[in-house]
Amino acid sequence: MEKQVVGDFVRILKLSRTISIPLQLLQTVSIMIQNLQSEHAIYYMFSNEHMNYLITYSFDFRNEELLSYYISFLRAIGGKLNKNTISLLVKTRNDEVVSFPLYVEAIRFAFHEESMIRAAVRAVTLNVYHVGDDSVNRYITSEPHTDYFSNLVSFFRKQCMDLNRLISETLKNPGPDSNSTVTTAVDEIEDNLYYFSDIISAGIPDVERLITDSILMLLIFPVLLPSLRTVADNHVDQDMQSGVVTSLYLLCCILRIVKIKDLANTIVAALYYPLESFTKCSGGQVNGYIPDHGFTSKSDGIDNDNLAENSAKCLVVNVPCSSSSSDCHPQSITILNNGSSSNVALREVLLEYVTGGADVQVLGSLSVLATLLQTKELDESMLDGLGILPQRKQQKKLLLQALVGEASGEEQLFSSESSLTRDGIACGLDVYLNKIKEQYGVSFQPSNVVSSPRVPRFQVLDALVSLFCRSNISAETLWDGGWLLRQLLPYSESEFNNHHLELLKISYENSASALEKEVRGFWPDLLITVLCDEWRKCKRAMESSSPPKEPKCMLFPPRMFFSEEDIPEGSSFTAGERMHELVKVFVLLHQLQIFTHGRALPDQPLIYHPCDHRTNSRAHTSGLAAVPKPGTEMNLVNAVPCRIAFERGKERHFCFLAISVGTSGWLVLAEELPLKKPYGVVRVAAPLAGCNPRVDDKHSKWLHLRIRPSALPFLDPVKYNRHGKLKTKAFVDGRWILAFRDEESCKNAFLMIREEINHLCDEVDRRIKPLLKLETVLDISSSSAPVSEDSSSHTTPPDSL
Repeated sequence: MEKQVVGDFVRILKLSRTISIPLQLLQTVSIMIQNLQSEHAIYYMFSNEHMNYLITYSFDFRNEELLSYYISFLRAIGGKLNKNTISLLVKTRNDEVVSFPLYVEAIRFAFHEESMIRAAVRAVTLNVYHVGDDSVNRYITSEPHTDYFSNLVSFFRKQCMDLNRLISETLKNPGPDSNSTVTTAVDEIEDNLYYFSDIISAGIPDVERLITDSILMLLIFPVLLPSLRTVADNHVDQDMQSGVVTSLYLLCCILRIVKIKDLANTIVAALYYPLESFTKCSGGQVNGYIPDHGFTSKSDGIDNDNLAENSAKCLVVNVPCSSSSSDCHPQSITILNNGSSSNVALREVLLEYVTGGADVQVLGSLSVLATLLQTKELDESMLDGLGILPQRKQQKKLLLQALVGEASGEEQLFSSESSLTRDGIACGLDVYLNKIKEQYGVSFQPSNVVSSPRVPRFQVLDALVSLFCRSNISAETLWDGGWLLRQLLPYSESEFNNHHLELLKISYENSASALEKEVRGFWPDLLITVLCDEWRKCKRAMESSSPPKEPKCMLFPPRMFFSEEDIPEGSSFTAGERMHELVKVFVLLHQLQIFTHGRALPDQPLIYHPCDHRTNSRAHTSGLAAVPKPGTEMNLVNAVPCRIAFERGKERHFCFLAISVGTSGWLVLAEELPLKKPYGVVRVAAPLAGCNPRVDDKHSKWLHLRIRPSALPFLDPVKYNRHGKLKTKAFVDGRWILAFRDEESCKNAFLMIREEINHLCDEVDRRIKPLLKLETVLDISSSSAPVSEDSSSHTTPPDSL
């Protein structure tokens, strides 16, 4: 301060002719500012316009190193901003800020290609916004500085377009690095939204309004909403389908991260408009190209008439009448029109995805509904209008209305139709519907919002029941639907009608039948373990306060196996994935059955305790009651001599034995102990289940066995990542070819394997039998008395659960 050193810095900069002087100067000043603790020293550094001179100096930013030092310099200044220091960096006239070089120069680099520079600029701007200086806030919300906020949204929109192109390419040509590339793009998009959220948290009303208007006018109305094509449209072009998924994901992210009340409620109000409202608004067509905006591409040869025919299928909602009227028949209310698909309201399009869309569309729609349900900025009347206000909140709302005397308590709490509820929905929506019309220029008439306050709720309920009856949807997506149903109806079956219950029962029975087939499949020895594990996971997921999957999971669709034809020949790994998928679906539908009948959900599935009734089994005779480990001594009285070569040209002699203990079983190769006959030592053991024994067609002394892994690798989180992909190379099934002395020995070994497999499968079937009997489950859930297995076929005491 005494030597006017900062002034000397400025003079040196003016005289410099080489790049090394500005580089060293910016680095030196940045280090000084960052490390100064004295307020007087900081005031001196920021006074006399020296910092503003350095900020506005014409550096040669073609030099990347210089630009890096300059941005660090701006960030160092931003880190020292407060209500006292900020006044030293602005110029005022009549108590109004007319110049703020730090802010103006920083936002010049807000959209630089280098992410580190963009991050530094954001740090500077946030420091400015959070100072809370009224005159500075008026400056940044005045022309032309307001362009920064619309430019931010435009830049974000470009990132959204890039993400959509990336997802479209990934769906067409998935590669080994596709997931990591999408993850990187998603992380950057979410970073941008969190930046919006940080700006809003500064509490500058005009900035919140500017961001809201920009997001709606530049992204939501012209891009995201027009991309929500009907199911019939999406079957035309895969690009359209990827656009739907991207739009649903982005809507979830915006609602979840950018917490602005007007923005959230306006988005919900927009869902009552037909798709045509926003395709016209954005200058696009229902099946055409949205210039510079939309996610879709031109679809040649497709006209509106054909699409109208494809979308003629209607969804019928059964709305039960009041529970007090037993003679009343359900009303049938048509949701989707038979006309052009563009006339369908967007909220109905979301439900159409649930009932007829592809798996990713179902997950996307459920994620949007779940996000809306969890958005605290939304008015409850808006949720009620969409049909996703939880039952407990409905009752609380009606109770409060009754207590304050707005209507008769009995009328509100116990009537099936509530005029007050209908009026509340209409009142809340009207504000935002008028805003969309007057402020954003959407002139189309929205769908009838309040024809009946119960219709939207039963539209959602019917769509969810329909979802649980679909066989081509992944278990993880169905779990999301189960979570949403539990949120809407957490306590009872009061809002389910007989048609709902019948559909759910049929779906459950089909799932139980598919699960029963797995008892004779590749992995019966792990079936009960997986059942118990998934039961706990499903119960925990259904009772959680948030849905099982994050919205970004819709961008990473899981691989699904729905039939035997979907399993590549000879792959126990893919068969295990399918078994796991079937178990997850069965567990969900099973728990929904208990829930819909108003029963308490047990912590464990209804499975009999393990019990092996065979006292003269091969396992008992051999002395192997546990997993046979190499080196374990065993009795070879039932073993069959054989030969096998684990390496080319190196044939070895073993004694072969197949054993089963309860729901476990092994194929054992043991070496005979010459001095201790008939005993031997276990050398190799492999799983019995899934071995698929087969006598060679040309050599009747040879027995072929498939050797699968002893565990399912995708159940191990260490080996599986969060998107359901193996971190390590997938296991490949092995093969054993055993050579016996004669055909009789080979046949005996074959029959021994089949017999032990049947014992294993019979034990699995016995233990899960009560779980497959719905009536037994419901009886047990409604009482605390244990159930015993019928002991007529056994001499031992009955097994209890």
